[in-house]
Amino acid sequence: MPVTPTSDGHVAATAEAMSDRLYFPLRSVLRGITRLYWRVDVRGAEHVPAQGPVILCPVHRSFMDFLVAAQVTRRKLYYMAKDDLWHNARFGRFLDSIGAFPVDRTGADRQAMARSQAVLERGDVLVLFPEGTRRAGPVIEELHEGAAFLAMRTGAPVVPIGIGGTAEAMPKGSKFVRPVKVHVVVGPPIAPPQRSQRGRVPRHQVHELTEQLRTELQALYDEADGRAAAR
Repeated sequence: MPVTPTSDGHVAATAEAMSDRLYFPLRSVLRGITRLYWRVDVRGAEHVPAQGPVILCPVHRSFMDFLVAAQVTRRKLYYMAKDDLWHNARFGRFLDSIGAFPVDRTGADRQAMARSQAVLERGDVLVLFPEGTRRAGPVIEELHEGAAFLAMRTGAPVVPIGIGGTAEAMPKGSKFVRPVKVHVVVGPPIAPPQRSQRGRVPRHQVHELTEQLRTELQALYDEADGRAAAR
């Protein structure tokens, strides 16, 4: 006999529990496939906090980066992904099941930012690609400031992640995946500066944190890509 929910909170908790029952078995399968097919080597996973809010910030050279990023922790991950991916209803349901939610990249998507902040405020892990979209080449260029802004709003540390080899395994525009060995290097968490007494997020501090993240990502990407090139 079905049980009638007594509150919206109960409905949300029930939906989350159902999501978890699908998420973790699916995640285990995807992690296994990823490790076997791409022989993913991860260094520095100990830098990812075992609990509390955290923003994982990987470099982005391939669509498969979101699968590879899942190798750095066994915690549940939540992703911000371009809303175009939800145009296919079936694939959209798959994305929902693995913790992804849509973002409109043509401008400031307040709803996606609010959802990202909610993920962090409840102590979960947010995966955010600070480059905004898949890019090419060895240089980490200008980053979006969303990661720094969210870190300062919530106090969540930012963990930079270099990924090498995915550009060769599945470059942008490719429909095929090659079994290329992938290397992942996780850097130490970057703690955001404290907010002002009025709770404001100073713009200059957002810029400084974003630049620090860019510098760290460049070093980690150089290391990961260098290891991938030496295979």
